[in-house]
This record gives sequence, C-alpha cells and structure tokens, in this order.
Amino acid sequence: MAGLGTIVNMIAIIAGGLAGTLFGNRLPERFQDILLQANGLAVIFIGIIGTVEKALVITGTEVSSQGTMMLIASLSIGALIGELLNVEKGMEDLGGWLRSKSGSQSDSRFIEAFVVSTCTVCIGAMAIVGSIEDGIAADHSILFAKSILDFVIIMVMSASMGKGCIFSALPVGLLQGSVTLAAGLLRPLITDAAVNALSLVGSVLIFCVGVNLVFGKRIKVGNLLPALIIAVLWSIFL
Repeated sequence: MAGLGTIVNMIAIIAGGLAGTLFGNRLPERFQDILLQANGLAVIFIGIIGTVEKALVITGTEVSSQGTMMLIASLSIGALIGELLNVEKGMEDLGGWLRSKSGSQSDSRFIEAFVVSTCTVCIGAMAIVGSIEDGIAADHSILFAKSILDFVIIMVMSASMGKGCIFSALPVGLLQGSVTLAAGLLRPLITDAAVNALSLVGSVLIFCVGVNLVFGKRIKVGNLLPALIIAVLWSIFL
C-alpha cells in the first residue's frame, strides 16, 4: 500500500516521543540538561560525518572535494528565500498553535522542541527518496529504516526537551505524504546527483541543529530549509 512507509514513520515518531517524555519526566533537570547536550553533540557529529562523506572524494592516495560551489550557492540563496518567507517564524507559529490545542501552555520548551525535532526528522535524502519509492513501487524499506532512526532520535530528544517533539510527526506526514502522492512527477528529478546534493546540504543543516542544541539557538535552521530545494535545482540545471 502506497503511503504505508509514512504512516509507520509517524507512528514511530509518536511512540518514541511518548516513551522519551515518560522517561524524561522521571529525570531531574540536571540529567535532562546533560542528556540534551549529549544529544546535541551526537547530532553535530552525525552532520559532520554526512558532510565529509558527500564532500570528499578519495581516489587512490588523492583526496579532493566536490559540491563546494553548490553548497555555498544553495545555503546562500536558500537563506535569502527562507528569511524572506520567514519559514522559521511560520514553524514557531505552528508550534504555538499546537501547544495551545494540546493544552501545553505551561510547557515553556514546547515550541523549541517542536521546531528542533521537525528540522531533524524532515531533513535528509531518506525522507524524499523513501517517499518516492513508496509512491511508485510501494517499496517501504527506506522509510521503515528511517522510522527506526527517528524513533531513537525523538525518544532521546523528548526525554530532554519534552512532548513538543511528538508533534514533529505532523510535518513528517505532510512532507512525506505529499512527496508520495507526487512521486510520479518527482522521480525523474531525483537523480543520483540530486540525492548527493540533498545529502550534503542536509548534513550541514543537521550540524546546525546540533549547534543550536549544544550552544543555544544561534542559527535559524528553519530559514535555511529552502537550501534543500536549491540543491536539487542546482543538480538538475547546472
């Protein structure tokens, strides 16, 4: 059944969020803080590893880089578009609405948890490629693998940041569901070059998420999300 991968992914996020919230509520605040820092460091190095993997090419004894201009252009143009549209403000407003509707007004970290977790689980080639395979061939394997990763990530995040992380299931459902429905149109665009570009830019954005977790909000990651679209367009036209 087309769309099953996204449904399972959403269930995994909700389950991980509930488990993490129940566990986190039993931890003293200082343990939640150190867990958040540890999680942030892990996200930073996941971003670094992904960036190095896609940016460096090893041929024999020679090491060279690739995608530098694409990365600079995608981040720069994407940042301008994101700032113009104020994507992060829109995400924060949605988080505020969800906090109100869920009766979580007393949760001061709800919006932060929602935005950070959404950026983490929505960024990356697995979401796009997996949704396309789900829509075209009803192949759920990529999204099933992503579900396992997201379960662990959201469980740890929600243990330190709270139940706002649970609601990242909604943007995941919207994004991946839309891509699954439009899979026939999008498949020709997602070439190997596009996947590599998505992975490289996505890894840099994941690194930025980690920086915000460890050092406090310094980078408006939401406003950098259009860089992912620019990266795909770059791979198609240049």
